[in-house]
Amino acid sequence: MQRLLKSAAGILWLAAFAALMAAFDARPSLAQEGFPFGAELTLDAAPMRGSKRIPNLEIGSKGDVIIELWCKGARGQFAVANDTVIFVPGPVEDRGCPADRAAADDALLAALADSATWRRQGDILVLAGSRQLRFRLNAN
Repeated sequence: MQRLLKSAAGILWLAAFAALMAAFDARPSLAQEGFPFGAELTLDAAPMRGSKRIPNLEIGSKGDVIIELWCKGARGQFAVANDTVIFVPGPVEDRGCPADRAAADDALLAALADSATWRRQGDILVLAGSRQLRFRLNAN
């Protein structure tokens, strides 16, 4: 009987330890809350009228970024230090866009270039400058 009690106590102890470890694993690590290098993100916005497309960023491990805008495509580079961010736009691929989408693309690129700080809120990246942009991490 004593052996049975010891093994039952051992099982309970192991179960409590496993639950404790699961609780620690459920918390996001600092790496998960860092700038999302090597990730794809989508602008937190509805598609423009007549389109299903929503702008997205594909950020490389060294900050290089491929941007699919409302119509145009572009490249750029992010530089990050602490909560400061600098976005330098690169070449833009003009795809013969309608005027309203071309203007929205230009405005979004300008807002990215104007971003001065960043923060993470779970799976959301917030870039703040004269305008606040919210991008959601793609769950692939």
